[in-house]
Amino acid sequence: MNSLLRHRSLWLLSGTAALALVLGFLTFTPDQSMQLVIYGGYWALLLITVLFGWALWRVLRPAAERWRELRGARKWPAVLVLGCGLVLLVQESFGFKILMDEVMLLGTSMSLHFDKTALVPTRGHDIQGAFQLLSGQLDKRPLFHPFLLSLLHDFTGYRPENAFVLNVLLTFTLLGLVFHVGRRLGGMGAGAAAVLLLTSLPLLSQNATGGGFEILNLVMILVNVALALRYAERLDDDSLNALCLAAVLLALTRYESVLFLLPIAAVIACGWWRQRRLQFTWAVWATPLLLLPVAWHNRVFSARDSAWELAGQPGAAKPFALRYVPDNIQHALNFFFDPSANQGNSLVLSVLGFLALPFLLLWLVKILRRPGANPAVSVAFAWMAVGFLLHGALMMVYFWGKFDDPVIRRLSLPENLFLALAVIVVVAELARRAVAWRVLIGVVVAGMFFSSLPAMARHAYSLEYYVGRETAWRREFIAAHPERDYLVIDANSIIWITHLVSSTPVLQALEHKDLLIFNFQNRTFSNIYVFQRFDVDPKTGALTVQKDDDIGPDYHLATVQERQFSPMRLSRISRVTAIDGGPTTPPTEKPVPLEKLSREEREKVRQAYFEHFIQELP
Repeated sequence: MNSLLRHRSLWLLSGTAALALVLGFLTFTPDQSMQLVIYGGYWALLLITVLFGWALWRVLRPAAERWRELRGARKWPAVLVLGCGLVLLVQESFGFKILMDEVMLLGTSMSLHFDKTALVPTRGHDIQGAFQLLSGQLDKRPLFHPFLLSLLHDFTGYRPENAFVLNVLLTFTLLGLVFHVGRRLGGMGAGAAAVLLLTSLPLLSQNATGGGFEILNLVMILVNVALALRYAERLDDDSLNALCLAAVLLALTRYESVLFLLPIAAVIACGWWRQRRLQFTWAVWATPLLLLPVAWHNRVFSARDSAWELAGQPGAAKPFALRYVPDNIQHALNFFFDPSANQGNSLVLSVLGFLALPFLLLWLVKILRRPGANPAVSVAFAWMAVGFLLHGALMMVYFWGKFDDPVIRRLSLPENLFLALAVIVVVAELARRAVAWRVLIGVVVAGMFFSSLPAMARHAYSLEYYVGRETAWRREFIAAHPERDYLVIDANSIIWITHLVSSTPVLQALEHKDLLIFNFQNRTFSNIYVFQRFDVDPKTGALTVQKDDDIGPDYHLATVQERQFSPMRLSRISRVTAIDGGPTTPPTEKPVPLEKLSREEREKVRQAYFEHFIQELP
């Protein structure tokens, strides 16, 4: 009878998996799949999050019931986590650091909050005192981060700064989790060392004070690691349910994090093998169907060729290829071992991590070769380490996997987390005495004071990305005009809309000039502003408006503010003083020399311009 039930359970799991594949990839067209995400994504995330919260409570309930005992426990880990979290948060000013990712996530959270639809608003206006979202599109970025941010809006009111509040909370959660995982792998000293290793990473400080989803991704990876260790040790239904649901949420956090589903499945399979039985719970059966939003959302890449952003890297013909590996490895080494730490790297973490990496690989082979002869917790972590290795391999075959690129550095955060955990495992295996942790902590603290903290103070890794400073300038303009009764024409209209400022894209202004004329003549807005970027000719100093920002000769503009955030690029905010009637005169196609150069050639021109600029300073 038991054997028959097992077979029925196995068939049921196979059936739900087959149904999920059919519904996810065969039943609906890409457009239909996107509509399902737009109108059903919020409710799917709400269901999964509630189920995970309930499953996690069942896992943590025994600890909650022992609260009186825990109150007398040592408090220094909490002090360490709080202190290190504050170190990360006070080093950087809060702001949107990576333009499109962070603002797109905020825009999606705005629509989820106001309309419960998963759309990034592209047009929005203040209509008689009520801000209305008029149009939008589904963004390619997964929905878990915008969903959590929308919940924060729901309970505290909508404000863009909620993105920073969420990441502050997640930063302390991240450090608490890395302490917990380190303690499980090597004891209390290991937990403290893991926290300090992560705190030594300036890149983590940059993201902790931004509005992106990188910190949440690290949190969910560690949640899955912690639950995998717990399930491997206890093999109980509650741990299995929580692990399955955490894996679903991780897949809904970042695109490439779906890779961790494979090692998580291996951890569960090892648990079944140890028990000599198939352990089925409601979460195991439901997991394939709960992953449907991931499959539907990924259809964005087949519906829109531009979603891969291949144009961002000249010569890239496809997203993944082995030919990218040599170049990406070189860029990765440039990032990890930059002696000045101006890349946002932690020199002490990189040196210790890469020294530990060969020993960790040997340890993985030993553990996974004979899983039955090794502790269950070691086997579980070994499989999760495989997930980190898969992630690193994917980044190396990715066309935009250059870790020393200002936009891409954040993608190295899982690798940095892996290096920290690798150090913990290797020290725990090779040096079992408590003094080893004291020595390691001393080395890490010294590295922080002599390298990481000075790098955090210089902020070179943040200042290099001029788009982030340009976004901060827009926010300064908004703060200086709190009435917000104006309209802004900007190719990146989402920035203004998420701050409840009426905005429309440049293309809309070109295609519907008659609407702009109507609003201008009837003084619907106190002013109409235009945001534009100009390329500076290094020889003559002449300005050439960038193609995406050119609204044509029919709009007459008067400069309001302008700043130069990059040696060869000027940003300007202008006020519309008049709009010519009649048919729209299209922008004149003007050559933009920088667009015709490769990234390396552009960098050489900028560097030469900058050196000349330094020489000419009085």
